[in-house]
Amino acid sequence: MDPVRIAVVGAGVVGLSTAVCISKLVPEGSIAVVSDKFSPDTTSDVAAGMLIPHVYPDTPIPQQKQWFRETFDHLFAIANSAEAEDAGVHLVSGWQIFRSVPTEEVPFWADVVLGFRKMTEAELKKFPQHVFGHAFTTLKCESPTYLPWLEKRLKGSGVLILPRRIGDLWELHPSFDVVVNCSGLGSRQLAGDSKIFPVRGQVLRVQAPWVKHFIRDGSGLTYIYPGISNVILGGTRQKGDWNLSPDAGISRDIFSRCCALEPSLQGACDIREKVGLRPFRPGLRLQTELLAQDGRRLPVVHHYGHGSGGISVHWGTALEAARLVGECVRALRTPTARSKL
Repeated sequence: MDPVRIAVVGAGVVGLSTAVCISKLVPEGSIAVVSDKFSPDTTSDVAAGMLIPHVYPDTPIPQQKQWFRETFDHLFAIANSAEAEDAGVHLVSGWQIFRSVPTEEVPFWADVVLGFRKMTEAELKKFPQHVFGHAFTTLKCESPTYLPWLEKRLKGSGVLILPRRIGDLWELHPSFDVVVNCSGLGSRQLAGDSKIFPVRGQVLRVQAPWVKHFIRDGSGLTYIYPGISNVILGGTRQKGDWNLSPDAGISRDIFSRCCALEPSLQGACDIREKVGLRPFRPGLRLQTELLAQDGRRLPVVHHYGHGSGGISVHWGTALEAARLVGECVRALRTPTARSKL
């Protein structure tokens, strides 16, 4: 029996992880990743990569927690393996601080991260403008390292990497039997989705090797995330802004805000600006659609709209997308179901 040909559109963290999950869960598939951009030129490459979930209002909390737990467990296993350095995954401890006590003192993900607790009075003395905080250990996923590592794994398992720009999902028919749309903001055009929009994020990557703990303001707007080769300072949330050029004024503001939390950053050097456009929509889209045109049919699994929380749930949502692909493949393999398709 010929393999079912599956195209994954998009090569950010969502697209590549989905391709890996499909290769594991759908062994009868022949997979290709199709994208006009690969690392280091994806939105994911700019992501800070900290596993601290963002809330998706339209998704039940138990579902979000499952996605986060599956992602945390996946990356935790990598961090505890000989692959950790090559994959760019490591543990990092620190603080999330608040200027007033939050309504939800214990977030839904508290028992997924390690050692979650309320900050002590002694710890809070470091942040005189803040009155409450969480201390915990989580994972950091260095996207510029993690994405090439995923790509290498895909190539090793026989997945094709096709650098190609497409303007319509139908361009992949009849070369492919199933399409998985992980194109993020590209879904405005490819899926005709007017609900998805950019939220511009600007960050600074600096050299400050003495900074070992992460610090995140409770709003999530100001953060200091130490990584393997640099420290990421952020950030911004500019809705509907498509500008990919760094703004010097914003960079000064980010640096000032971060220095207010960690004054030693005044000594940081080799400051580099990065900009990414987060793919936001009212609800993350994870569903199957059957496209039909002139008697032709094309099953599409949509997997996009993660906003600023993509790294934190990418493996969990990729597993779910792969399960949906498996359903499409089984339908194509079943004559009665295929006639309905």
